[in-house]
Amino acid sequence: MLAGCGTITRGSSEEVAINAKPEGTKIATSTGEQCETSCVLDVPRKQEFTVTASKAGYQTEVVEVRTKVSGGGATSMAGNVLIGGVVGVGIDAANGSMLDHYPNPVNIELEPDGVPQIPVVTEPGETTASSQVPTS
Repeated sequence: MLAGCGTITRGSSEEVAINAKPEGTKIATSTGEQCETSCVLDVPRKQEFTVTASKAGYQTEVVEVRTKVSGGGATSMAGNVLIGGVVGVGIDAANGSMLDHYPNPVNIELEPDGVPQIPVVTEPGETTASSQVPTS
């Protein structure tokens, strides 16, 4: 009965919000979804993907959406182990119910063509493009 505790309490998919500026920005994901300016996608928890935002006259930006074990997912997994739900551990591991997407929400602000891109460290070992020009 307790098999797949994380699957029951968290589900095997997660809503990922994507917001882009300026208005009218086209959003496309590597999973095939498309929208304009903002949307909320229901994505399998174990699926990593990319978001591409573009608009004429602006620089295209690509954001990698990754997965990581969340606090809630780790708690569910620990509950499976403590209660002896070896089958539940396997189910949760297989469907990714212990994972969360990051960044979530995905916030993208496109810069006009011609503004230089500067790498910004978001987490140790990772960088994303940013178009903020450093001030002297």
